[in-house]
Parts: sequence; structure tokens; C-alpha cells
Amino acid sequence: MIAATAGFGRWEFGAIGTAWCVDSEVPLRDDDRAAVMSLVETFDRDWSRFRPDSTVSRVAAGGSVAAPPDAAAMLALYGELADATNGSVNPLVGDALARRGYDASYSLRDRGALAAPDRWRDVIELADDRLTLHSPATIDVGAVGKGRLVDLVMSELRRRTPGWLVVDASGDLAIDGVRQRVALEHPYDASRAVGVWTLDVGALCASATNRRAWGDGLHHVLDARTGEPVREYAATWAVASDAMTADAVATALFFDGGPRFAERSRASWVRMRTDGSVEWSPHCEAELFV
Repeated sequence: MIAATAGFGRWEFGAIGTAWCVDSEVPLRDDDRAAVMSLVETFDRDWSRFRPDSTVSRVAAGGSVAAPPDAAAMLALYGELADATNGSVNPLVGDALARRGYDASYSLRDRGALAAPDRWRDVIELADDRLTLHSPATIDVGAVGKGRLVDLVMSELRRRTPGWLVVDASGDLAIDGVRQRVALEHPYDASRAVGVWTLDVGALCASATNRRAWGDGLHHVLDARTGEPVREYAATWAVASDAMTADAVATALFFDGGPRFAERSRASWVRMRTDGSVEWSPHCEAELFV
């Protein structure tokens, strides 16, 4: 996904395993960048299942920890996702992903399918500012987490910096005050685009099965009910008022309940099936090359 901006200030950095780029009308100061990096580090220390000192790693064996500040918002959205997709999206899919090879050491060694706990609400409890797992499980917030962090970065910079802003986290993009033409990268050929989406405020998030893919057809989008990678759709794009919602919609669109979830979320969307055909929502404003 490519955003074209004639930026006055550009800051590129790596965080949570991906490349980030911030374009701003006013160049960022050192303390602006330091504030963002502190925010990113805090979020990663809370939610990364790839580092042993994170909150989710410490609670994975079961027990109780102080709840991260994002827990309520993200788990509430996971509840909506689970309901909309008939359980295909589930915040306890971490062990299923690890078993397929997407583990903390990136072994990429498939040990077979493992369904996530279907009664995940009985496992996770959020109460009195405590996050509790009543049995061993690994939380994975991949369906909403990067979008949430993009929103947090945008909010932090919006508080500090005047003028327009663009926060791009390699597929999750938030825009405020500047016109952007964003290419929708073809999942089977990165030199091509499925279309272009133009917006000047809001968020556009994408997900594709060619990203974080390995082995014999394995990738990071699993059906939590079975532990098997999704096969029907290859890529999704969603536009919403905020990046966490757009990220959630982009995930939901890999499953049958995705369009209904998008409608309830007031999001527009495009998705490509694995046969190359393209679908889109009513009133979608993307310029599609189909």
C-alpha cells in the first residue's frame, strides 16, 4: 500500500516488526519522536507475544496481571468480531499461530492445526483493572492491535504537531488533513494495483495472505475455529474513521460475516478472492481496476 505525499517532514522508523513512516506538515522535533517511541515501546511490552517480558507472555500460563490501558477497548472489539464471524476471529489464537510456525522464534515449522478455545470469554476476564486468564492461553491482538497503535501514534502527534499528518504502518494508514491517493497492492503481484483509494481524513487498513506467509500455503490469517489458514480470500482493504476499526474490518472480511460487521462499523471495503475476482461494499469510493 503506497501513499503519495509531498511531505515537509518525513520520519521513518521500525517498530513491532514492521516499517513505519510519518509525514507531517511541520517537521517533528526530537521530543515528538521520543514520545512516539515511548508509546510504541509501552504497547509492544504489553501486547507482543514475541517477547518474553511482555504482559501477554507473563500471563500466558494463567493468572492475573495489571490490565494494559488498551485492554478494554481491544477486547470489546474482539467480542464484536467473534460474534460477527461466528467465532472465526478470537483473541486466544496465539497458540494456534505458534503451532503453525508463527511463534516467538519465527521457527516457521508447522506442527499441525490447533483450534483456539471457542469459549474464550470464559478464559479471559477483565475486571478491577486486572487482566486474568483462568487457564493457560496466548493472547494475540493481531486483528486489531496495529490499527490501535496507529491511532495512538496519530493522537499523540496530533496533540503535539499542527498541520496535516499521515501515519503509515505498512498497511495500516491514518490520515488527517491531506489528500492521499493510496494504491491497493495486488496480493499476487506487488508491481500492480487492484485500484486506488483517495481520502483526506480517516484510516485505511489492508491485510493479505501473501504477507507473513510460509511453508505449504501457511499464512497469518487463521480461522480460530479450526487453526487452518483461510483459503477463500487473498486480500482485504477497509476504510473507517479510525485505524483500529479499519484493521478489525480488514480481518473480518476474510470470513462470511465480514460485510455485515463492516456495515455496522460504518466502514467501506474491497476484497479479492483467491481466484482473482474482486468484491466491494455499496458506496465504495475506491477507483478499482476491474
